[in-house]
Amino acid sequence: MRKLLHIIPWYFVVPLFVVAGIVAGLGGYTIYMSRVHSYLSDEPSTCVNCHIMTPYYQSWMHSSHHLWTNCNDCHVPQDNAFNKYAFKAMDGLYHAAVFTLKGEPQVIRPRDASKEVIMNNCIRCHTQLNTEFVNTGMISYTQVKEGEGKVCWDCHREVPHTGVSNLSSSPNALVPLPQSPVPDWLKNIMNNK
Repeated sequence: MRKLLHIIPWYFVVPLFVVAGIVAGLGGYTIYMSRVHSYLSDEPSTCVNCHIMTPYYQSWMHSSHHLWTNCNDCHVPQDNAFNKYAFKAMDGLYHAAVFTLKGEPQVIRPRDASKEVIMNNCIRCHTQLNTEFVNTGMISYTQVKEGEGKVCWDCHREVPHTGVSNLSSSPNALVPLPQSPVPDWLKNIMNNK
């Protein structure tokens, strides 16, 4: 620290600490207000932290899948915890950037990486159905891209997001509201004024 103080003139030290404190404070506040911790869970209501996910949440909630799965069961890799959270982080940062820059399309469709994960999870859950009961066999997403078959949702279009054609398709959707990030002690102060 002493060497640093000899390199930086003393009149820059205080403003440097002030700026660093402001940046750290705003960064911490942003993390807190965006509920970053909630994305570590598998709770489906976390998805509606972004209002654009409302019709997708509602359609999942009214499907048969909601009894057995949550959003992460289908939309993130399930092979190990590292891949799961790495994919969630990568996909989440992409979604946050698109949402922040107001670049979300009216019709949300998965990107190639997401399509592969979703198809792998369809196969993971429905292996017995495809191999023993229906005897349709298995096909990988790589084979689909090479034109050797179809993805699961080519035939099963309404599973599990029934009838979501665009972001305006369910204007009166009833979904759980995200919990307020305002602490109770601050709410009490505001209500007692």
